[in-house]
Order: sequence, then structure tokens, then C-alpha cells
Amino acid sequence: MKTDVTTKTVKEISIDVEKCTGCRACEMACSAFHAKPRYSSINPARSRIRVVTDEINDEYVPVYAGNFTRSECDGRHFYQLNGKQYSECSFCRASCPSRDYFIEPDSGLPLKCDMCEDEPPLAEPLCVTVCEPGCLTYQARQVEANVDELEESAAMERGLESLVRQHGIDAVIDNLKRLSKGR
Repeated sequence: MKTDVTTKTVKEISIDVEKCTGCRACEMACSAFHAKPRYSSINPARSRIRVVTDEINDEYVPVYAGNFTRSECDGRHFYQLNGKQYSECSFCRASCPSRDYFIEPDSGLPLKCDMCEDEPPLAEPLCVTVCEPGCLTYQARQVEANVDELEESAAMERGLESLVRQHGIDAVIDNLKRLSKGR
């Protein structure tokens, strides 16, 4: 069976660690954007981007939240950055049980970067907009995508939007938490 393949645009944040000054404006902008109500508070623990810092050596690495994982990885790799050794965990984008990065402090739910999705859409994520040194940039690239996967993803998105409209986001989240505990 032949599967149709098409291209889709993937937007992503690129990071140039050489330009990062450790100002953490990205963390503050992200947490303010995702506050309820929007821009009502700043709490970097709720940010979907974190700056891993080594202030003594003047090294800063922004890392934005990726997917959730139920268990710790067994990564044992180390990275050398300007003569200092860092564990693989330092730059990992996942929210996992081994650290509190990318875990919502009140609910314990994992956080994931959503590129500041909004209606109307922003030109670029807020962290990129506020990054004065220019270490964060927003780029789009074309990738091949399976048409069946695109249709399935769109159907799932429509279903979730319908549930939120009908029952509200809090009820959907509460039910998802309840269902995930049963696994």
C-alpha cells in the first residue's frame, strides 16, 4: 500500500548559546504569557523555557520544554562546554520525574512549549521577541509528512477543541489527570 507524502511547515526556535547573556527575559515573558489571566503574574517556575546557568564561567544555555516522559532516562552522556563537564540531563527538553524543570508547580502537570499559540497568532513566540541578544530565533522549514498522519492529527485536534468548548478546559484536564492515574 502506497502512502501519500506531502510537505508541511514546521516552525521551531533555534538557539545560539554563544549569544545568550543569561538575562532570563525569555523565562519571564513566557511565564507572563501563560499566566491565568494572561500577563497577570511572572513566575519562572511556570515558564516553558529555562536558562541553564553557570554564572562562575559565564555560560548560559536556554532550553525549551519538549515532550513529557513517565520515567527517567538512562542517559549517561556528558558534554564539554568551554572546559566544563555537563550531564545530559542539564540540557534535556523533557519533563520527567527526576527534576522539577517543566512541571507546573501547582498542578504537577508537565509543561510543553506551544510556541505561544494565540488567536490571533503572534508573529513569533514571545521569548524570541524579547531576546535582546538575539540568541533565540524563530525559523520555519519544510518537512515531509504522511497525509494519513496529518489527517489523524487534525481530527484529534478538532475533537479536543470540541471537548473544551463543550465542557471547559478545567474539566478536560481533570478528566485527563484521572484517566492517566488509571494507567
